[in-house]
Amino acid sequence: MKLHWSTRSPYVRKVMAAAIETGLDGEIQPQLSIVSLSTVNRDVERDNPLGKIPTLVTDDGRALYDSLVICEYLDHHSRKNRLFPRDFEQRLEALRWHALGNGLTDILILWNNERGRDPSLQSQAHLAAFRAKAQATLDALEATIDQLDRREFDIGHLGVAVGLGHADFRFADLQWRATRPRLAAWADRMGERESLRRTVQYDPRQQQPQA
Repeated sequence: MKLHWSTRSPYVRKVMAAAIETGLDGEIQPQLSIVSLSTVNRDVERDNPLGKIPTLVTDDGRALYDSLVICEYLDHHSRKNRLFPRDFEQRLEALRWHALGNGLTDILILWNNERGRDPSLQSQAHLAAFRAKAQATLDALEATIDQLDRREFDIGHLGVAVGLGHADFRFADLQWRATRPRLAAWADRMGERESLRRTVQYDPRQQQPQA
């Protein structure tokens, strides 16, 4: 299987972590694919008209888009752990947690894109809204993370852990850990899990972190 991949993408990290959890990481061939909002990567576009990563091309030539779809495909073919509970209520709860973590990731990406623009073009209203939404999500996670901690590891844990990892990667200045001790401790424990330890985001212009 071919995966359009980047070391900086939290969504790619989620897919690679899912591949490790399901025992399928050895079957994935990462292909470095640089994408952005302002450019078109023709190699990616040939497999995914949205021009986004991650995109997984299966051995039978089918292209799968969106990290959650790819994770479910890997889960279906899992040789180890299952990330999507079979019971509907348990699955719904796992997806609800995933949506919270993934939504945090979405907000952080939009926020980082906006603050990366020329200062004269930045929208202060958007920047303030992104900050408020990110802080509210982090506060909600701090208040409820014990509920997630009582569940067996699933796609919800992965979504939240990746969202927090992206906050660490792009928003060191946010210092979210300073006022959220339970959430910080949970994130540290998740970071010790092999799938997350081996997939830490990094900028290729800097030294690759030690797994």
